Amino acid sequence: MRILIVHNILWAHYKSSVFQALQQRIDQQPKASLMVLQIARNERSRAGLETATDSSTPTYSYRYELLFDRFIEDVPLRERALALLGRVQAHRPTVILLTGYYDPAQLLLLLWAKAMGIRVIMQNESTAADQQRGGWKEQFKRWILQRCDGFFCFGNQSANYLLKLGVQADKILLRKNAVDNHALRRAYEKALVSRTEQQQLLGLRASNFVFVGRLIPVKNLPALVTAFADALQKTQHSANWGLVLLGDGPDADTLAKQISALGLANAVKLLPGRPWHQVPNILALSNVLVLPSLSEPWGLVVNEAMACGLPVVVSDRCGCVPDLVLPNQTGFVFDPAQPEQLTRHMLAFMNNEIDISRMSRAAQERIAPYAPEAVAQEMLAGFMKVSN
Repeated sequence: MRILIVHNILWAHYKSSVFQALQQRIDQQPKASLMVLQIARNERSRAGLETATDSSTPTYSYRYELLFDRFIEDVPLRERALALLGRVQAHRPTVILLTGYYDPAQLLLLLWAKAMGIRVIMQNESTAADQQRGGWKEQFKRWILQRCDGFFCFGNQSANYLLKLGVQADKILLRKNAVDNHALRRAYEKALVSRTEQQQLLGLRASNFVFVGRLIPVKNLPALVTAFADALQKTQHSANWGLVLLGDGPDADTLAKQISALGLANAVKLLPGRPWHQVPNILALSNVLVLPSLSEPWGLVVNEAMACGLPVVVSDRCGCVPDLVLPNQTGFVFDPAQPEQLTRHMLAFMNNEIDISRMSRAAQERIAPYAPEAVAQEMLAGFMKVSN
């Protein structure tokens, strides 16, 4: 069994941890091999994060080829398609994993592989809720999906979307998404030692809600700031709680103006984005993660926070919700169209109505099966099932 994975960008660290775990398992299989074709080094929106590394940056080992040492936006379709076809012909795989159905170059590769008798598994992260669905695009997706032999999905919402498009249930081979739980937890515990000192250094309050991600409209951050402001006015513990927005993006100036207009300069802090392995340094200064997105295929920051033991408050538009967010156990779910729900959940934490320690333990227990090792094992089982 010769496995070939086509992946978009080398920078995607969370995939690298899974690829390493998969490589370790495949090395134990007789007559099995793995190669990952990384199309490009990174994407422009994350360019600043790829260079912000140091001696503490985790490294991962697996067999891969980098086709283009530049941003993926700078690789034309023709060049991408020819490179992929050439490398696939050279590796002669028995099964190929494609990143998704949105890349025309990979769709061409799918059709070529099927003509050559090569099995194809398609990765899917989309859900029915993350965009408006319908029309000829959905019919075209059905046609594409009918030509695949199996699917790796980012959770149950992603799988359910494929089922609605006519995919057979036994072709859903994986329903999970993972980050490097162990590396994140180690960094978090190390940072936790100096929590109070770092809070004082950054001007943070003793307890904090935290958002981690790009500062873009779909993240719904103005609503988060407003909900937090409303909660502050309704609690007797307003001096104890703050809000941290960790990230960069085009909404930064708008958010800064909103924070100033609401008189929240001492309570809400905008901190610049940082590489993933340094995010636990900020999670260690926080108590609860909030992800208020209007649309989110999964929401890996929820994995990251739960691996560090943080309860989460997550919009019901995020794909990870049915899998990870158990109401009153690992956190809370709210409708972003009803911001008063978010205010109510934040107030429950502020007013000490929630046993955060209990939620922290439940979060860590819930996220444990969503680890690279577990995902890699299910991927290998899927590859074997399709190949046989």
